[in-house]
Amino acid sequence: MSTLTTSEASQAAGARRKKRLNAFIFVVPLLLFILLTFVAPIGSMLWRSVHHPIVAELIPLTLAELQHWDGQQIPDQKTLTLFASELHGLAKRRLSGKLAEEINRSYAGMSSAVKSSARKIGRLKPEQLPSQGAETLLKAHRNWSKPELWYAIQRAGQVYTYDYYLTALDLELHPDQGIQVREDTQIYLQLYGKTLNMALVITLLCALLGYPLAYYLANLPENRANLLLVLVLLPFWTSLLVRTTAWIALLQTNGVINSFLLSAGLIGRPFEMLYTSFATVVAMTHILLPFMILPLYSVMRGIDASYLRAAMSLGAKPIPAFVRIYFPMTLPGLSAGALLVFIISVGYYITPALVGGTDGQMISNIIAFHMQRSSNWELAAALGSLLLALILLLYWLYDRYVGASNIKLG
Repeated sequence: MSTLTTSEASQAAGARRKKRLNAFIFVVPLLLFILLTFVAPIGSMLWRSVHHPIVAELIPLTLAELQHWDGQQIPDQKTLTLFASELHGLAKRRLSGKLAEEINRSYAGMSSAVKSSARKIGRLKPEQLPSQGAETLLKAHRNWSKPELWYAIQRAGQVYTYDYYLTALDLELHPDQGIQVREDTQIYLQLYGKTLNMALVITLLCALLGYPLAYYLANLPENRANLLLVLVLLPFWTSLLVRTTAWIALLQTNGVINSFLLSAGLIGRPFEMLYTSFATVVAMTHILLPFMILPLYSVMRGIDASYLRAAMSLGAKPIPAFVRIYFPMTLPGLSAGALLVFIISVGYYITPALVGGTDGQMISNIIAFHMQRSSNWELAAALGSLLLALILLLYWLYDRYVGASNIKLG
């Protein structure tokens, strides 16, 4: 057998490099798309959940002095005077409202106190601040005489902090007692539990409704199955807002369902169905049902019907034969559909916002609230990061005990 010469080997290696380069060039647009639409937003969210430089930029001198504070009594005269001077400057630049908003997040009820104190200190002349600044500050509001307020300001001034994760887990940090569970309210953990519970119910309902339908479609002749499959896909061609609004018309007090039940004499007064968890579950089950049917249908279509006939010809009853022979072969499609429905429903926003009301809200609605209304992007990022970690944990558990390799979409 003849061996390749050096030039031929070089040419072959060059051809392989060129081939790999061409393949990489074709993949570059996809990599850029993933980087810009997936990696960058998630990285920005994770960074923002721990990086918060606003307070440090507004009152840097005060925070530098608070590093030497013992935390037992209120800060000394020098620190109070520095804070009054910086608050005076913020009032002149109309930035005291931003500081008030940031301090209020760490110490509730301080928004109006900071603004009123800034107005009173803003009336002083710059040369009066060294002698009257601290006194004016303490007289402006009684909370300035509380050490716990200054501890909250010190915590809010940290550029890198995990406080937003503590808040997202309904925890708080005390100067003496360390990290403890909030005694007043535990909002976010309840919402996480409620979100997971509703997502699980939606997934189970989609499985119960989608499995028989997918089985029926898979056993029809191909032309009829394709025709009925168009009806399954029809919701994808209708606006999500339109579908959700249709459920509002169906479920409201004077809606279609209540009007029919009243006219038929089945109920004495209308049911309160809209703006409840029930409305969220029903509407989202309808919207996410195709995500369950399609993987099941594609897997069932490839299962040979002779397996069941062979089992029954050997004496098995129809139901035991179905459970022991057919059902295990559909588990890859069922797993794929359940995973799709569950993950999508955990992060769903529009439908719970429109039909769920206060009772049917999910954690995604609270994240949107902090982004759009309270402007607390850091807390929203922490909540979103915990939601991402929760989904990854559930996926890891699924992969460990079921196996992600068993998932099939067709």
